[in-house]
Amino acid sequence: MTDEKLTQGQADEKQINDAFQDLLDRYLESKHRKKVEIITKAFNFARQAHKGVRRRSGEPYILHPIAVARIACVEIGLGSTSICSALLHDVVEDTDYTVEDIENLFGPKIAQIVDGLTKISGGIFGDRASAQAENFKKLLLTMNDDIRVILIKIADRLHNMRTLGSMLPSKQYKIAGETLYIYAPLANRLGLNRIKTELEDLSFKYEHPETYAEIEKKLESTKAERDNVFKEFTAPIKEQLDKMGVPYRILARIKSPYSIWNKMQAKHITFEEIYDILAVRIIFTPRNEEEELNDCFDIYVAISKIYKPHPDRLRDWVSHPKANGYQALHVTLMSNKGQWIEVQIRSERMNDVAEQGFAAHWKYKEGGGSEDEGELTKWLKTIKEILDDPQPDALDFLDTIKLNLFASEIFVFTPKGEIKTMPQNCTALDFAFSIHTFLGSHCIGAKVNHKLVPLSYKLQSGDQVEILTSKSQKVQPSWINFATTAKAKAKIQAILKREKREQQQKGEDMIADFFQRNEMESSDENIKKLCNLHNVKTYEELALGVGQGVFTLTDNDKNEIKEKPTQANWKKYISFAFGGGNKQKQTSKKKEDETQQQTLNIDKKKIIKLTPDAIQKNYILADCCKPIPGDDVLGYIDDNNRIVIHKRQCPIASQLKTSFGNRLLAVQWETGKALIFPVNVYVKGIDGIGVLNHVTQIISEQLNVNIHKLNIESNDGIFEGRIQLYVHDVDDVNTICTNLKKIENIKKVTRIENYDDVISD
Repeated sequence: MTDEKLTQGQADEKQINDAFQDLLDRYLESKHRKKVEIITKAFNFARQAHKGVRRRSGEPYILHPIAVARIACVEIGLGSTSICSALLHDVVEDTDYTVEDIENLFGPKIAQIVDGLTKISGGIFGDRASAQAENFKKLLLTMNDDIRVILIKIADRLHNMRTLGSMLPSKQYKIAGETLYIYAPLANRLGLNRIKTELEDLSFKYEHPETYAEIEKKLESTKAERDNVFKEFTAPIKEQLDKMGVPYRILARIKSPYSIWNKMQAKHITFEEIYDILAVRIIFTPRNEEEELNDCFDIYVAISKIYKPHPDRLRDWVSHPKANGYQALHVTLMSNKGQWIEVQIRSERMNDVAEQGFAAHWKYKEGGGSEDEGELTKWLKTIKEILDDPQPDALDFLDTIKLNLFASEIFVFTPKGEIKTMPQNCTALDFAFSIHTFLGSHCIGAKVNHKLVPLSYKLQSGDQVEILTSKSQKVQPSWINFATTAKAKAKIQAILKREKREQQQKGEDMIADFFQRNEMESSDENIKKLCNLHNVKTYEELALGVGQGVFTLTDNDKNEIKEKPTQANWKKYISFAFGGGNKQKQTSKKKEDETQQQTLNIDKKKIIKLTPDAIQKNYILADCCKPIPGDDVLGYIDDNNRIVIHKRQCPIASQLKTSFGNRLLAVQWETGKALIFPVNVYVKGIDGIGVLNHVTQIISEQLNVNIHKLNIESNDGIFEGRIQLYVHDVDDVNTICTNLKKIENIKKVTRIENYDDVISD
């Protein structure tokens, strides 16, 4: 037994030493200063601190910090400070060592980063929505202190996703959902394109394993065909680039499984209908730094002489980089085989930024770096401003921030010709708030390209915008309906709340003055009488109405109070002045605690079996996504301790995964063919005599499926149809779709969630 332990111990030691040596080797290959001594010191300290601890997978725990440090070094391009912080990132959280201990041994900078990582440990979201918002705020605030905190946190999440297989299914859903909701867009916004893609693919793999495997299989089976297309398409391009004498390399870029699936879902198309799976990337070394931009356009001109470019698909991110620092020239060319192929032209420097993000080359880079006010700096400043305003609702706060995380950029100009990067679909009002809060709160309209437009006008790339203001203008509640950026929404809400508080306070003072002037007691009973007289439920509503001038306190109010008290159950009324709000919070918290306790009574390690009897008695199939047997699903324990079944890709489920991960359950269908479920199918094609008859014949007679509802419309020779059917499972739907696609002139058949869904081509 002792020999076995010794052998296991020796195997662990070798595995740990090999992993650390690999980290050191990769660090020494980088351009950073070679601070091997402090990295070795951090490794030895972390190794001792985590001694004897193992991960859920069974491997020694120290291998996780080493892996995170390797990602930070190799895949993000960070240096010794970040590597040490990554090696130490779980020490304060999981052992008895403190931040002060880290500071004494490794200095204030590493201690500050480890402290930031400790504050946001355990994932962005806690078990309750309120904790969720606070942890998310901490995460964003630490970004503002030192961007390396979030970069190491992304590295930590990437390694956790790579090793997610050892977790329980319910945990996998929570972590995968959280990753797609926050970490992938954060990585994208910080320019970490390769990491963003891997996070998306890994999340997709765990949420929809069968679909992921199917797409991977189709990518593999079509690889040879793509290789031939790439070879034929790039041959004349290589010949032309060789003549130009510019050092280059040409790569094939294949669309990721998640991106393919996303497009299939959004466009309601099959894998075979996606035509941009292959793109071509030209990466060149410029003649010199000054000629980099010119070389980009020279290559574009050269390849445009070989293949005809698409007139509407030139994307110039060289002259105007994306907000995450991405630079490239994208052009779509028509191949000799009649296929549109996108070509991305980048310098080696642009490619480094695209793959690793410019955060690695930014002001915190070891050995000094540029102090320029880049887009990332502006974005962090915007987030800081948003965090300065209180946000009582956790989910609203997250959705507001996500407006900025996901936004695509457009470029607009000020009257003086200065360029501003703004999110796509932003309005003139958003632009006003992006310049200054005072400008936004006093704007009355705008001139776009010298023409007068309303504040709700949606800006286009290239617009020149002038904001018109008035000192008498005030923020209007209706503005929140067409503000789209996080900053504008946050500022509008903050101003409206402040005004509401001021009006309520004014009303409270007027009510107190009314009682004092008329020598009456400001009792609960008298306040209740005033509320009843003005038809409001609470003291807060009364005070706000009085402050806004909606209600006026007159002799009628005085007479009402002086009447004999009624037998109304006024004791239930608790006024604002006597702390009703606190009691309400206590009640709410008690209810939440009770719900939390109830959820714990369900064995979450157990996979829920959806048998016919169980579905009819114990579970609710969510109406928002209408799951049927065969769909990838999960269970959610609601506030009434009922289990609601959602599709995993349902938008509501996505929010539940990130907000209430502790209430998720793994679910497995076991219905056989015992139950039937309604599904909706959309068909589109070229109109002709007998098409409807052919469709109904296949469904009803050949497949023996009951049609519940049918609607066919024809316009200009094109027909669209919506059919509601009753089926047993997803296999039935697939069989129906496959058979309908065989009908001549039917061009599209797809399952839709709602009968009236709008389908875009």
